[in-house]
Amino acid sequence: MLQIKKSLQIYSKVLNKDNQRRWRIEHAQVVHPNDLHFFREYNIIPSVQPSHASSDMYWVKDRLGDIRMKNAYAYQSLLQQNNWLPLGTDFPVEDLNPLHTFYAAVFRKDSKGYPSEGFQISEALTREQALRGITIWAAKSVFQEDEMGSLEIGKQANFVILNQDLMQAKASEIYNANVVATFIWGTRMH
Repeated sequence: MLQIKKSLQIYSKVLNKDNQRRWRIEHAQVVHPNDLHFFREYNIIPSVQPSHASSDMYWVKDRLGDIRMKNAYAYQSLLQQNNWLPLGTDFPVEDLNPLHTFYAAVFRKDSKGYPSEGFQISEALTREQALRGITIWAAKSVFQEDEMGSLEIGKQANFVILNQDLMQAKASEIYNANVVATFIWGTRMH
């Protein structure tokens, strides 16, 4: 948390409050609640990897303690700072599959469905927020929202068709979903 706090303090000294630079803090997963305001006030973008919550949950209490753990992986709180939150996979440390990122962000469980109620579920993202986080908000974080990240005229048509509806499917169906077709620049590749 100290490194994130120091980074936020340094950014706040360099950035003016209405900047559009999109400087970000990667791995913003352990942020003290008293420091969240820096993201909003200086337009600093928190960037997270949701699968860290579901893979770290087994040992995080031992390493962070009860108090710091309570504030860790606070994705909903981070999202509320700027109203958008780019999500990543942190490959090769975590699984590259974006469906697993979506699953971890929404359900906050491991591949076996543990814990049944989800890890710190109050900080889970909604399905729409998670989908935006791995598409348009990820593109926006690198100034590419006009080229990719959503299906619109004039943008790259890079997308997949799944055998499950992410907005309706059960958690287990999402984690085990399969790609039926892959399109790159509007051309079916698979």
